[in-house]
Amino acid sequence: MDLYSAAKRMNRPFRFTNPGSHREITLASRGMIGDGITCALVRPDGVIDWLCFPRFDSPSVFASVLDDVKGGSTGITPAEWPFESLQRYDSDTNVLETLFRVERKGVVRLIDYMPWTNDPRATIHEVHRRIECVEGSFELNIVFDPRFRYAESQTRLEREKHGLVARGELGERMVAVLDGEVNWEPHGDSGLQTRIRLGTGERRWMVLAWDAERPEPIAAYRPFELLRATRQAWREWSQQLRYEGPWRHNVLRSALMLKLLMYAPTGAMVAAPTTSFPEWIGGPRNWDYRYSWVRDAAMAVRATNLIGYTNEAREFFYFVRDTLKRGDPLQIMYSLDGGPVPEEQILEHLSGFQGSAPVRIGNDARDQLQFDTAGALLDAAYLYERFGGRLPLRTWALLKRVIQTTARRWREPDHGIWEPRRDMRHNVHSKLMCWLALHRGQHLARLFAEPMLQQACAREAELIRNDILRNGVDPTGSHFVGYYGGNQPDAALLLLPIAGCFRACEPLVQKTIDWLRAELGAGRFLRRYRMDDGVAGPEGAFILCGFWLAEALALSNRLEEAEEVFVVHAEAANHLGLLAEEIHPLAREQLGNFPQAFSHLGLINAAARIDLALRMRDEGVMAPPHLLEPEPPPIPGSTCRDLWPGR
Repeated sequence: MDLYSAAKRMNRPFRFTNPGSHREITLASRGMIGDGITCALVRPDGVIDWLCFPRFDSPSVFASVLDDVKGGSTGITPAEWPFESLQRYDSDTNVLETLFRVERKGVVRLIDYMPWTNDPRATIHEVHRRIECVEGSFELNIVFDPRFRYAESQTRLEREKHGLVARGELGERMVAVLDGEVNWEPHGDSGLQTRIRLGTGERRWMVLAWDAERPEPIAAYRPFELLRATRQAWREWSQQLRYEGPWRHNVLRSALMLKLLMYAPTGAMVAAPTTSFPEWIGGPRNWDYRYSWVRDAAMAVRATNLIGYTNEAREFFYFVRDTLKRGDPLQIMYSLDGGPVPEEQILEHLSGFQGSAPVRIGNDARDQLQFDTAGALLDAAYLYERFGGRLPLRTWALLKRVIQTTARRWREPDHGIWEPRRDMRHNVHSKLMCWLALHRGQHLARLFAEPMLQQACAREAELIRNDILRNGVDPTGSHFVGYYGGNQPDAALLLLPIAGCFRACEPLVQKTIDWLRAELGAGRFLRRYRMDDGVAGPEGAFILCGFWLAEALALSNRLEEAEEVFVVHAEAANHLGLLAEEIHPLAREQLGNFPQAFSHLGLINAAARIDLALRMRDEGVMAPPHLLEPEPPPIPGSTCRDLWPGR
């Protein structure tokens, strides 16, 4: 069986019938490559249509995904239509392979990667592209059309002996080198293009280098050596995986993707490497996620520890710890170096993906009040200790300040986890995370020999728990609600048993799970909420919420339901196993920024939770499948009984 036929058995090919057929590609039908500093998105037709240099939150060099005319791109694409393509990752790596096939012409393999060694000091800010004809004879179009600073800056292309130099108005510089005979011609308003022909066994390389002085001969970039070294480094990293459950492939791909989203110099993790990918095509729900949210970092600490990546978990925690050293109050989100997130701006000159304006950079949610952040941070600190770390006294002093602030302010309303652009409320999820902050604070206070603070945390945590029971339940007393005084569903309520505040077997929790599924269910998926959030337009179902549901069902011993929900959401990934933020519940088209750390973190946590529950059931261990500690005490006066047989 030939290479293309073998690959086709593993995946469905993309078909391109004419030069404009790339516009039919869905938002998340892309692969991602990266170097721990930034990343590039690669379409299945060989076009890189998103790349920011030198880091994730830098202005874009290629952004045609947000404006097909103005954004800029670079591509290696078959010169004849129609053609088919297949994409896959090299096993256990983030090296991307695209196969092109033109009927009766041949097959070409395109390998894309960014040199990576897991050492940020060795990052060289390059994209390497290897073109190899594996069958027949093949012509390809090659385009180089950078548009610096989100296409707001004039870009000038110069031809030199060994390649091209792109220069921006503010000193930006990128070189493009293509080996062999090259005849560059104008492409569009400012780009250049050429056409090459390859026969069976012939190879060409293209290298893009940021901030290089001049183009050098292709051999000077040592692309083949770096390809071998990058493959080896990724495979060595992948061998650390400690998950051997039924969804190992999904978990490993999620782990590899999360590693790409980690900004190696500081340990920060971007929520997503993109901005303004719409949560609904044509709608205004388009946000910049190229920053590090504290709650994402805390979820990463949990997820990476569970599957064996303790170094990454430690780096995430160190990043948040180091930002607190500056003496400022705990923030919702930070830039990649721990500074403030830029003020939100709208780029009026870009039309947005398929006309989904506005295109935004920066994020004004930075100024919101979100009390759940404290719970995320203290949970991360607790997990750091549980998995073998040792918090120094200076770090404890910083955490103690957060605990004391939480104890003082938990009775106040806030904006909540979903960052609505409207008034604050008493969100049950925020109260839950304040409880978690004090619950974890109680444990940490004991470690640092502060018995009075330990007792105060215990008292205040119990007050919050009782407050939720008193004010966070609907008037009939049958289920929890999203915020005090209302009767609106909020998928974040699924965290009540997951965080350990209430037992999953409580009738109140079980009825809440079923109510949320009835109220927020969208086909086989789950929406975040149903309320006015101050932003116009619809949105898709939220992938993370589906994984939360799978976890909550596993805790409830509803394992068949948990597996079903998990599989539906895992299979919603694109052809490469990557997940965006949301999904269209009917069309199953992924929506929102892509790939999304939240979604992949949710997958890992749910897979670990369900796998543990399955193992305990099969081994006859009759106890709830909590990952880290025993179940919480029952609600006073409840008839809660363990849902596990024999208890």
